Amino acid sequence: MDIESKIRLVTRDVAEVVTVEELRNLLETGGGSGYLGFEPSGIFHVGWFVWALKFKDLVDAGIKMNLLAATWHAWVNDKLGGDMDLIRTAAKHVAAVIDSLGIEGRYRLVYAEDLVDNSGYWATLLRVAKSASLARVRRALTILGRRSDEGESDFSKLIYPLMQVTDIFELGVDVALGGTDQRKAHMLQRDVAEKLKKRKVIAIHTPLIPSLQGLGRMDLTGLSEEALEELMMEHKMSKSKPESAIFVTDSDEVIRDKVLKAYCPPRIVEGNPVIEIAKHLIFRGEERKLTIDRPQKFGGPIDVWSQEELVRLYASGVIHPLDLKNAVANYLIDFMKPIREKLFSNREYREVIEVISRSVSR
Repeated sequence: MDIESKIRLVTRDVAEVVTVEELRNLLETGGGSGYLGFEPSGIFHVGWFVWALKFKDLVDAGIKMNLLAATWHAWVNDKLGGDMDLIRTAAKHVAAVIDSLGIEGRYRLVYAEDLVDNSGYWATLLRVAKSASLARVRRALTILGRRSDEGESDFSKLIYPLMQVTDIFELGVDVALGGTDQRKAHMLQRDVAEKLKKRKVIAIHTPLIPSLQGLGRMDLTGLSEEALEELMMEHKMSKSKPESAIFVTDSDEVIRDKVLKAYCPPRIVEGNPVIEIAKHLIFRGEERKLTIDRPQKFGGPIDVWSQEELVRLYASGVIHPLDLKNAVANYLIDFMKPIREKLFSNREYREVIEVISRSVSR
């Protein structure tokens, strides 16, 4: 694969790359290494496939990728009741889903324990802390899905952004991959790296899939950038809000039912979760055909070939919400069924899912 093909592969359907020039230089000199950190906190849902598929793109482009199971981070963030054994179990589940994308054995799985057990990790964290203001760290709390004032009642939350920056230094990677909700941590790393004369990470940010319930008809006018960011975080697809997400363990019938009930008003594209799923899972910045079955009296089936065409046709009313929902549900069923069957056919994976599901349902 030539350099231009690698650039297109890595940058397709991303919200931001900081910076493309740095990425090009990296790929021209051999590809380097990268990482994606995730909190093991429950069953894998559709929103996570956006970064998971981009993780695969980076692997395919020749970047040596690390998948960091951020177990300590999940504990700090009160995930799964703070049960570290359960958090580690959830990490195995996520790795199993990533493997099902066809990259098993082509990346390195790292647990946070592998990093924090090293005394040098905490020395680096203190250097990071001395290079960042309290106000800057507090603003970064949104990377946890937390409001910026939540560090007032639990100081450990303020350590989380510092840990994320330290992870990058300790792993020694060139690229940090994450959703747009991780931007503040990555920009903090770049600023701190400049002060400490260390390597500034190249940041690649993927879009977030909104909650199936959408934002509704909220009035967003007059909101500050910080308030808008916190609102979007509260309304993204999330494992902690089962009604907001489609899970990899959901049956075909449940997937269809959730999509059919999803927020999807006619002609409205912004904040529409069904549109966003289609854009970032079906098309993914590529040209590929999605057939929308419409009744003959409304013109019959129509083929859509890109994100841009989908948005234009939906906003103009050519595509009806129900027809779009049926097409997206069909795609998700076809996409997720082999992954679900692989998970449930493996005894270890099945038991892991059962343990996590019992804990979440308590």
